[in-house]
Amino acid sequence: MSDSLDTALTDVKGEIARTDTKAALLIAFTGAGLAGGWSVVTTVHLPVLALVTGGGAAAALVMAAVTLLGVVRPNLGSGAGGQVGFPRWATLTRDEVLDDLALDDRADHIAVLARIAVAKHTRLQRAVDLTRAAIACGALTAILAIVGSI
Repeated sequence: MSDSLDTALTDVKGEIARTDTKAALLIAFTGAGLAGGWSVVTTVHLPVLALVTGGGAAAALVMAAVTLLGVVRPNLGSGAGGQVGFPRWATLTRDEVLDDLALDDRADHIAVLARIAVAKHTRLQRAVDLTRAAIACGALTAILAIVGSI
């Protein structure tokens, strides 16, 4: 049982780390997309319809970035699921920390961390969907810009 708890705890912590890494990469992508879009809008004359769809792409990227910030935001509060590990230990005395560490509460930690991981995954999925929508709007913008320049 102890090995199973250790494995589960390691798996959940790994999922959180992987989700945070994916979110960081997607934040960089959305920032680059917004910067690229801004560069195009300020240097190229675009038809109104292309500006509208480009604005939709930018709005979707901004919403994706905001969603991704929710993924990587530290969860130190005692909201849904309670606190585990170091946030809680920061409020305890030395003796309370020793007493707390004497307990085998890995199952509680797994449950709380799994809920955090699922919430992060859900936000990451939303951000990916928004990024896909932005890419589609960006592609439509490019097509409209090409057609409008002919």
